[in-house]
Amino acid sequence: MKLDTLFQQFDPQSIPPLAQWDPPFCGDMDLTISASGDWIHEGSPIRRPALVELLSRVLRREADGDYYLVTPAEKLRIVVEDLPLLITDADRVDADWVAVTAGGDRVPLDATHRLTLLSGPGGDLLPALPVRHGLRARLHRNLFYRWVELAERRDDEMGLWSGGVWHVLGRFDDGAP
Repeated sequence: MKLDTLFQQFDPQSIPPLAQWDPPFCGDMDLTISASGDWIHEGSPIRRPALVELLSRVLRREADGDYYLVTPAEKLRIVVEDLPLLITDADRVDADWVAVTAGGDRVPLDATHRLTLLSGPGGDLLPALPVRHGLRARLHRNLFYRWVELAERRDDEMGLWSGGVWHVLGRFDDGAP
């Protein structure tokens, strides 16, 4: 995948129609998205935020559970240690929330985009939000604590109401207040 060609083909601010593309598998790319959210190519972190943002826009997760960078002409598998995207902020819109990823995606917390708990790399259950093309995002620690301060308790869960549905931030252990 020639990155210069990729930059020329797509507006880095828009999401290409990945669901319409069915290119042949071209192999594995030495690219890892670490559990901390760093993008590492051939052992070195990618330091250009615009490149990370562009690559995130051509990333999808397929039915086999693997992650691929996809263009109309090729598909390359990459490694993702946890989840590929990170939610860094959120805006309150009336009584609801809109999450904002590090790449600028705006995702409403609603019935389609519902926070759920998924195991993280250490085995802990952590909130995750579906974003697009089979991709999910983790909450940045600052946003997680911001939402915890606003959260309600419901049975053994802590969470938020948004879009008319309950969004889980965590669960209480037995005996927790």
